Amino acid sequence: MMLVIVPSSLDEANAFVAAHHRHHGPVVGHKFSISVAREVSADVFSVCGVAIVGRPVARGNDDGWTLEVTRCCTDGSRNACSMLYRAAWRASKGMGYRRVITYSDPKEGGASLRGAGFRLVGVRGGGNWNTPARPRVDTDQLLRGQKLLWEAV
Repeated sequence: MMLVIVPSSLDEANAFVAAHHRHHGPVVGHKFSISVAREVSADVFSVCGVAIVGRPVARGNDDGWTLEVTRCCTDGSRNACSMLYRAAWRASKGMGYRRVITYSDPKEGGASLRGAGFRLVGVRGGGNWNTPARPRVDTDQLLRGQKLLWEAV
């Protein structure tokens, strides 16, 4: 069966993330969410992945022209991640944005991102959200360490 892009509400996307994402939970807000699904029958779809797109988390990237894919989560369906990243970039461009970014763990290969037309910008972060000047709940051990920044322009 062919995969197709379908609209998704934040609640639907967050429910999928809560059920399937390896290490991240749902998000609080977004600009838009999309799903990739298989058509089971006329107007009946089986969702196999979601992308949640919002303002960049790092305030240095929040320039009004950039969006961030804050969650991309699939059930492992072939090419689903690439379809979601590409659709997120197309939708963002259609809304007037000039850049879409996302982050990946260095252990992940990035094939889906490259397949969707994203390019590797470089290594970022590695710190902790909790600092003396800005106390926060300590960053989960699983999420610590540097990340790879990708962009589509």
